[in-house]
Amino acid sequence: MTATAPLRIVVIAPLRFPIRRPHAGGLESAVWNEVSQLRRRGHSVTLIAPEGSDFLGPEDAFSIPPLAWPDRARPTDDTYPDSYYCRTIPALGRALDKVSAQSGSYDLISNHCLHGLPLSRAGELGVPMVTTLHTPVDRHLVESHARATGRRSEFMAVSEHTRVQWAAAGVDSHVLPNAVDPDTWRLGRGGGDLVWFGRIVPEKAPHLAIEVAKRLGRTLVIAGRIGDDDYADRHVVPALGDSIRYAGQLSPVQLARLVGRSACSISTPAWEEPFGLVAPEALMCGTPVVSFAVGGVTEIAAASVGMETAPRNDISELADRAAGLIDRTDRDPEFRRAIRGAAQSRYSLPVRTAALEERFRTVLAGPAEAEEVAA
Repeated sequence: MTATAPLRIVVIAPLRFPIRRPHAGGLESAVWNEVSQLRRRGHSVTLIAPEGSDFLGPEDAFSIPPLAWPDRARPTDDTYPDSYYCRTIPALGRALDKVSAQSGSYDLISNHCLHGLPLSRAGELGVPMVTTLHTPVDRHLVESHARATGRRSEFMAVSEHTRVQWAAAGVDSHVLPNAVDPDTWRLGRGGGDLVWFGRIVPEKAPHLAIEVAKRLGRTLVIAGRIGDDDYADRHVVPALGDSIRYAGQLSPVQLARLVGRSACSISTPAWEEPFGLVAPEALMCGTPVVSFAVGGVTEIAAASVGMETAPRNDISELADRAAGLIDRTDRDPEFRRAIRGAAQSRYSLPVRTAALEERFRTVLAGPAEAEEVAA
């Protein structure tokens, strides 16, 4: 294989939602973009993902049964129905069997699955694996990796914060941040309203953005998939009205237009955010961002123009930061363009894909001998 030869890559997706637009969340968006970009650059990409995903080929073994929730059960983002264990994971096992049986047809596996089965079987598949760490430390994944024999998976982390967390658990990784398609997230003209977008779940805490909007006396538009109905019913829906509006779950193009015509993006993570994709998405539109300083978010702010942070849950400080950024945008007609320029240099999807290719080729150029690990 030459240094520039197209690669034959298997991408293992997370299994909760189909990998398609509109994206269910940042993880699904990242995987969709990875497959799209790698194919655009000439690589052969085989996707293992839930039924209904884009990019699935005719091979039934790589199409995973979707989650089936019991009647009257409300789907959630943090639990799984019984079908996950009795249908989804066995189907994943059969897909891995197929990869193993055809190992000569693939060069590398890019694993984004949040179940440990691919990690525990990495050494027996006959294809090198690179796993991206998208989450806080998950003991199930750590233990699955430890059980593997032979050449185990290598790892990438979406932020330095995430790398450090997993290193403390015994899993070393290289940092490669997530990225944004600049052709989708285009420079916007701005506007007077605030925007909050993402999954509507407690750990994203859009109810705190509502409080920020009230302090600033500005309209807030909320966009995203409701991932916790009980939370939304208690904390978001009662606040909706003329000044707090819900736009629903939008396509990437629709969402980018909304963000681009907003005065400021308000991000309110209530957990140690591993990365925080909504920030680079807004910045790519030239829209300034304020966020609580948690997890990998602080790294994005440090590397960006037009993004400021406040201590966790400090609504007053977050509102003050937003007011300052909006004022600067109003005074400086070039500020939005500068925000986008910095985002393009750091978080552009083509730049990330080139770095991903380089990482994949480094892994493939590594020692041919399998790493022998005690069972």
